Amino acid sequence: MTDSGMGTELGDVASLDAATAAFTRVRPRLFGIAYRMLSSVAEAEDLVQEVWLRWQTYDRSTVTNPEAFLATTTTRLAINVLQSARKRRETYIGPWLPEPVDTGADPYLGAERGEALEFATLLLMEKLTPGERAAYVLREAFDYSYAQIADILSSTEAAVRQLVSRARKHLKGERHASVPAAEQRELLTTFLAAARSGDLAELERLFTPDVTNLSDGNGRKGVARRPLVGSARVAKFLQAISSWFWDDVDVRWVQANGQTSAVLRQNGSVYGLLTVSATSEGIDQVLWLVNAEKNKAVPA
Repeated sequence: MTDSGMGTELGDVASLDAATAAFTRVRPRLFGIAYRMLSSVAEAEDLVQEVWLRWQTYDRSTVTNPEAFLATTTTRLAINVLQSARKRRETYIGPWLPEPVDTGADPYLGAERGEALEFATLLLMEKLTPGERAAYVLREAFDYSYAQIADILSSTEAAVRQLVSRARKHLKGERHASVPAAEQRELLTTFLAAARSGDLAELERLFTPDVTNLSDGNGRKGVARRPLVGSARVAKFLQAISSWFWDDVDVRWVQANGQTSAVLRQNGSVYGLLTVSATSEGIDQVLWLVNAEKNKAVPA
């Protein structure tokens, strides 16, 4: 990547056409990188738009590999945005969860593999440094070589290997591997039936002992602002709300972040998104995404 020429005038129409074609070709990958770094659809869209603006005005005659240049620009911008985003989230009211992204059309969001996309993984990645997160995303989801990642991060191959290794150890140390998609859907379906009926025994059977219930409402009225932890405590909470919460609520299924999720609708409007994360031991996370600002892209 050459940094000279940023801000030069737009080239002729032919070169702009070529630049547009190159950008359009890799745009899904750029969004996929940005989303995995930021866990926000809106911020990822803004970032990719910023990359496009820079790409238009860059001295492209100095660029020998447009795809590498665009991926590098996206990753470096994402690192900067992530640092400021984390400061903003310190004032968020209640638990903060990743913004859901529709993976029905593109399950991997431009990636080689579907890694680093599930809600549980994105939550764990919040604890990584920006450098660790970038190296892990590029390696695990997009299959970049260590040498390529070193170029993108202006680092060394040895240092990148350490970043990826630390990220892997953190993720594996915090949580067992997720169950396959079909099993997650079955667990979610069974969970919803038990939650609706307030079946305490069935809920406890589905949960791991340390299951966590997280509600992201950013201060929305009636939404819990603290995590609930423990199978008995979470089951009792769900039983308590079963007598009133599900009145007038209908459910439709969507694919969000590579997992089955339930869109909860009240009177024809989206109330929120509900999903579960699970390991071989059972459901370990119940996730309520009910911040309306985050659910704008969720189909009603």
